Amino acid sequence: MLDCLFCRIVNGELRAAVVAEDEWAMAFRDINPQAPTHILVIPKKHIGSLDEAAEEDTARLGRLLLLAKRVARDEGLASGYRVVLNNGAAAGQSVFHIHAHVLGGRRLGWPPG
Repeated sequence: MLDCLFCRIVNGELRAAVVAEDEWAMAFRDINPQAPTHILVIPKKHIGSLDEAAEEDTARLGRLLLLAKRVARDEGLASGYRVVLNNGAAAGQSVFHIHAHVLGGRRLGWPPG
């Protein structure tokens, strides 16, 4: 999508602090971190939200989670981390390109909302 912030990052039009990447997904530091470690993991294909994901995206979404796991390990979050997917504006999704937040580096409370 031409106007999607995350698609522009994938296409190299905007800079991001990339920490990991493979053929399916990309991970970069959040510009407004909510924890000492806050990394966004996005698929390289535009999918607006979890509600917009299709059966054909199954492998892509699985790879997204595996990259999130790799990022958490590489960032030293062995004691625990949280992976969050917000779906829709009411849930806090502000960029409509599905993305996982990898949060860690401090004790994370529950319930989160």
